[in-house]
Amino acid sequence: MSLNHDLQYAIDLARGAGKIAIDHFGKVERLTKTHVATSNEAVTEADRAVQRFIVAALRKRFPDDGVIGEENDLGDAITNERARTGERVWVIDPIDGTNNFVAGFPNFAVCIGLLEAGAPVMGIVYDVCRDLMYAAAKGQGAWLGNRRLQALATPMGDSSILMMTSNCSYGTGRTPEWAKRWIAQTDWKLRIIGSAALEAAQVAAGIAHGAVTVNGKLWDIAAPAALVLEAGAFITDLQGNAIFPFNLSGYVGAKVPFLAAAPQAHRPLLDLILAHP
Repeated sequence: MSLNHDLQYAIDLARGAGKIAIDHFGKVERLTKTHVATSNEAVTEADRAVQRFIVAALRKRFPDDGVIGEENDLGDAITNERARTGERVWVIDPIDGTNNFVAGFPNFAVCIGLLEAGAPVMGIVYDVCRDLMYAAAKGQGAWLGNRRLQALATPMGDSSILMMTSNCSYGTGRTPEWAKRWIAQTDWKLRIIGSAALEAAQVAAGIAHGAVTVNGKLWDIAAPAALVLEAGAFITDLQGNAIFPFNLSGYVGAKVPFLAAAPQAHRPLLDLILAHP
């Protein structure tokens, strides 16, 4: 079944969500998630308002589909609603880059992904401040507006851009050796913009050779994964294992580290991560 109509609906939904977000941009208080133990993960009332808008629209249009989002209506847990029929589940990150959003730094995205049987079949990453709509559907390519995206076909070199997560700690306070080595070198051009989805989108767009995120969640990667895969790039966890199909049963917000990389960059980057834990 064609995903064209669903994709257009999701694009329009992301634009509407972006309008809500921009009305609150730089004007909200940074809160912390009450349902994340021993965490200072940021959230705002804008995140919750945007998610309510998206979820309400999805429930109306696709009542039998499941929904996963980083907040619920009360703000005391994530949303994880199983599909009534079939295996389609929408995965939402209402504002990816919340700390940027609070600070007034214009790098954040609305992310809407669709998993079917745990695999990404559609993804929208909307760069709100730049009005850039990254969109992909299985078998239909990855697009930025009307421009088709393609991952880089070249090996990494001195001019390669590498997107790197802003928090590399494995949860113990220890920074992995591979991250230290990447920061210390001056050949690859490291970039940290504070939005895992926008960073991965640069791989799909043929701008960056790779993007690594250590402390992301499912909603950080579900939408950009569709972009990355449709653009011909690879996405795995940091041990080289497949992330998808993802077992959604009982998911409550566990970390989903990932490496997204162009075909000739994935193996070299993964080898460095494995060699220097």
